[in-house]
Amino acid sequence: MTRLRVAVADDSVLLREGLIRLLDEAGVEVVGAYADADELLATLGDVHPDLLVLDVRMPPTFRDEGVRAAIRARQLQPRVGILLLSQYVEVAYAQELLSSGSGGVGYLLKDRVASLDELKDAIDRIAAGGTVLDPEVVAQLIGRRHDPLSTLTPREREVLALMGEGRTNAAIASALVIGTGAVEKNVTSIFQKLGLDDSGTDHRRVLAVLAWLQR
Repeated sequence: MTRLRVAVADDSVLLREGLIRLLDEAGVEVVGAYADADELLATLGDVHPDLLVLDVRMPPTFRDEGVRAAIRARQLQPRVGILLLSQYVEVAYAQELLSSGSGGVGYLLKDRVASLDELKDAIDRIAAGGTVLDPEVVAQLIGRRHDPLSTLTPREREVLALMGEGRTNAAIASALVIGTGAVEKNVTSIFQKLGLDDSGTDHRRVLAVLAWLQR
């Protein structure tokens, strides 16, 4: 059976060598090991890996070089699998990695790959086109999924959108061809669902509109 071809990019020599050793034990062929993302991308067309294992933060800025390299690698070789590794949970990067909707991607904390079994399982699933996310990342993604706006009815969304245009209740009623009382009921329901307490001012309308604009 053909061995999976994997390229590794991590600026830490210790971590890079450790990954190479683990991958070798997992029966994977390491076809390239690099200290930065640019070096990996420069040789991507020569080594043709099946999967890339990249640190999220690498030189020169130590911010999101691994993510940028992963996105670029997918543009150059759409079928290549991607496994991003991070020291900390960085949900924004996980979301960016998943935004394309395609499979064959993973995001794990570095502590997780200390286990040969977990690393091999992740690589096998990614190579098969699956998605592998660290449990801590999943927990935070789920936590972010609770969007109060998602609880609004279609009518309440229409009312809130018109509030966003600065319309009064009377103007909203005219635009939607409903009674003012119906608008008031929808507005009250919107405030309740968004957790905006009655302060006796128009401040709640402003907060509701801000929630709408930031969706």
